[in-house]
Amino acid sequence: MAATADHSDVELEFRFFRVHKNGAIHRTHPTIDKVPPSDDPTTDVRSKDVTISTDPPIFARIFLPKSADPTKKLPVLLYLHGGGFCFESPCFSTYHNYVSTLTASANVIAVSVEYGLFPTRPIPACYEDSWIALQWVASHADKTGLETWLNDYADLTRVFVGGDSAGGNIAHTLVTRVGSVGLPGAEVVGAVLVHPYFGGTDDDKMWLYMNKENEGLQDRRLVPAAEDLRRLGCERVLVFVAEMDHLKGGGKRYVEELKESGWSGSVEVEETLGKDHCFHLAEPNDELTMDLIKKMASFTNLH
Repeated sequence: MAATADHSDVELEFRFFRVHKNGAIHRTHPTIDKVPPSDDPTTDVRSKDVTISTDPPIFARIFLPKSADPTKKLPVLLYLHGGGFCFESPCFSTYHNYVSTLTASANVIAVSVEYGLFPTRPIPACYEDSWIALQWVASHADKTGLETWLNDYADLTRVFVGGDSAGGNIAHTLVTRVGSVGLPGAEVVGAVLVHPYFGGTDDDKMWLYMNKENEGLQDRRLVPAAEDLRRLGCERVLVFVAEMDHLKGGGKRYVEELKESGWSGSVEVEETLGKDHCFHLAEPNDELTMDLIKKMASFTNLH
């Protein structure tokens, strides 16, 4: 008979980690293998890792269709992975394969950001790192930036910000910030939020614990404020929710509040029936995953 794990020294337990009485943090989510960047023969997409900042430490995996032509500039998608603000990576096979497929389908340059994660770098590192990454993309407007793929192939008048779960939450804060202070050198056209986290669940306690500088359950990063919604710095927003997802209510609430905020843009919501949270990562070959990717691709090519 297998031995039963002793959790008598656990002080707090959340969805993705336990806090022990001595302050140690133990992540409970299984580790996924990391894969190197590559030339993917299946999607015909190239990828490479680039350093955005050394202090704070931020890097990104960039994806480029092999068919890219410098005379035909491509939209840029800044993508923010999920993982409850405490795990996942653009280098994990799930996200690498997903973003590669999305890049091929949408014919975009994707910049998949590795932002700071709890407990090594608690919230708000994820928000600040992602903002730095978006500013870094915009710094290539004069074609003399540090990344040649962005200099040669990117159309920075067509920038999109996207993410799933925690990444959807972060993506919202970025377009809010663009609407507040601007983004010299680039135009953010749209935001794609896939199964975004916007509070209202038991996970709120975990978010508050990871963010010692929080403003309580009404923190505007957790629950978007009407004035932030009103000034979103993009023209269009696409929100995906899944019928069986415990975060579905937050996503639908976000859409309704955005419509009522006085924001001048357009928002649409797509609900996937019979599916749970982030099914597109767990079921990459599912017909409904392909449908989600096609809708994202169409969204980024309407401008």
